[in-house]
Amino acid sequence: MSLRTRSDQAVLARHGWLHAVATVLGALIAMAVVAALGLWAAGAADLPDNAFPRVVAATVVTAVGGTIELSGNAGGLADTNAGLTVIPLSVTLVGALVLGAGFLRPLRHRAVTGAGELAGWAARIAVLWLLALLGLALAARQTFQLSLGEGTLSDLGELFGVSPEVGFTTDVIPTLFFGLLWLAGVLVVTLAVSRGAPLPARLLRFQASVRPAAYAMVALLLAYVVLGVLIALVVAATRGHAAETLAVILLGMPNLMWLTLTIGLGATWNGRVEGPFGLPMPRVLDEVLRSSDTATLNLSTLAEQDGRVWWLLVVNAVLLLAAAFVMAARSPARTRAWQHAVHMAVALALTVLMICLVGRISAHYGLSVLGIGDLGGDLGGDLFLKPELWSAVGLALLWGLVTGFLGALLARPVRRRGAAGNGWKR
Repeated sequence: MSLRTRSDQAVLARHGWLHAVATVLGALIAMAVVAALGLWAAGAADLPDNAFPRVVAATVVTAVGGTIELSGNAGGLADTNAGLTVIPLSVTLVGALVLGAGFLRPLRHRAVTGAGELAGWAARIAVLWLLALLGLALAARQTFQLSLGEGTLSDLGELFGVSPEVGFTTDVIPTLFFGLLWLAGVLVVTLAVSRGAPLPARLLRFQASVRPAAYAMVALLLAYVVLGVLIALVVAATRGHAAETLAVILLGMPNLMWLTLTIGLGATWNGRVEGPFGLPMPRVLDEVLRSSDTATLNLSTLAEQDGRVWWLLVVNAVLLLAAAFVMAARSPARTRAWQHAVHMAVALALTVLMICLVGRISAHYGLSVLGIGDLGGDLGGDLFLKPELWSAVGLALLWGLVTGFLGALLARPVRRRGAAGNGWKR
């Protein structure tokens, strides 16, 4: 057996089942730790019936696109209805970073890989991922009994035998489907972002245009999250509320900051907050969402509450220009400025489309007795937040064209011929 053949077999052995187990477990443990700490900071550790582990499992499930169904029971004379759609993107982001790093680790120091080898490595991870996700889906179910408090509601409850309960279960089949789709997206983005990861020979011609743009978008999203964490820590140090701030950081910081990114582009979101529900966002956003039945959330409406919101335009321009500069600096010198502009526009539009799809929030819970509406108070509430999708994507295309062109001009002094290929021409 030749030395070359033995070397190839050693490389193949490094991404067998054992390494796949380590990759999947590492991602799930990281997500569970972040979710548990965030829920603990939010006060979920005090839930009755030892429900905390099941709530953690449900949080991890929703973080990868899983479906949680809410159910209610209030006896024969009362009715409950509930619904929840939200993705805790802090947990999602941590899982994607750990999973991507584990996926790339055995592929280092390779120039080219075969499509079959790459698909086999991804399939090992996918099989273990589905098994782990199935276990989480079966564990994520719980029922809670709600207290009617004191006064009229309590008297009605005793009179009519109303003892409201609310619980959650996992819809297993959609959870496995969307969890697998999430995994595929993470692996594809990981290969697109990493300049040193090997690709099948047929895909090498695409890396000069795809990889610099993908890297720039991931860097942009991470920069927004880091900026949000720094602001949150400063606010916690100066104004208190450390536990609430930690909960926002560990559960919903990307939800808040990527929403801010789209608003800074000029995008519009529509939403409402009423009842005991709330969103992990600054006071000015919450006030706008509580101002009417369906509130409009954009730069103009936010500036009516606080004029400093216009600084979002400046922050967006600086960070987008920096991302365009990074993209151009990592691209081959032969790429023209208008091509950089097109690459940046497409990449930013896809990024904003992703934010609009995963950043939607909706939640509702209501209790009615004898068919008379929701009782309101702490026993009913409604919130939703959804974007005006295509206008947001259109604005992203426009911003991408402008900043991509300017970034290409700024990067001319530092660009090198074949820069995008330095990671695989070994």
